[in-house]
Amino acid sequence: MRKWNDLPKEMQVEQVKKYYEILQCHKGSLLAKRIFDIIVASLLVVILSPILLFLSILIKIDSPGPVMFRQVRVTTYGKPFRIFKFRTMVNNADKIGTQVTTKGDSRVTRMGKMLRGCRLDELPQLFNVLKGEMSFVGTRPEVEKYVAHYTDEMKATLLMPAGITSRASIEYKDEERLLESAENADEVYIHQVLPEKMKYNLRAIEKFSFWDDIKTMFATVIAV
Repeated sequence: MRKWNDLPKEMQVEQVKKYYEILQCHKGSLLAKRIFDIIVASLLVVILSPILLFLSILIKIDSPGPVMFRQVRVTTYGKPFRIFKFRTMVNNADKIGTQVTTKGDSRVTRMGKMLRGCRLDELPQLFNVLKGEMSFVGTRPEVEKYVAHYTDEMKATLLMPAGITSRASIEYKDEERLLESAENADEVYIHQVLPEKMKYNLRAIEKFSFWDDIKTMFATVIAV
């Protein structure tokens, strides 16, 4: 972790300091978390490479456009990065609708429905984990548009790498259904869904431990 004075100025606030001091007491667990991420992500990339290739071919056959969906998200200390995901929507979907997906979204392709249902669209994020931009467990990375609405306390989630899964992800695995009847999905997400998800994310920092991460990973598999 960076020294307090090296954090971005907008993160050097009292609401963040509480969580910063908690994580400072868990430097050993943070190191174990990173080592685990590198070893497991490397093994999974090798083991799953045939599946990744097969899914890439199916996506290409199913609809025109690139295999990967690359979008700018935000991770540690507010740093922007490009997330890897299998494309599950029509090409340029982010330019013809909201940046959250609702149930029955017409932009989702046939292959995309299957990938989303099994969370297989998240597999390419193993490469983000290897690059250190993400971790297996952590706050799901948001687009800059939504990060701009973070309260000072929410910014504490940027003390750690974004994650592929989290307790919030498990609790809100049916997020699309929550937004399906919203007249303005962005507004509902920013003012209702995001604050509730952040309660789980902040609680995870308060109770952070390497073993809790492992439990969350198993809980994710069961939930999916």
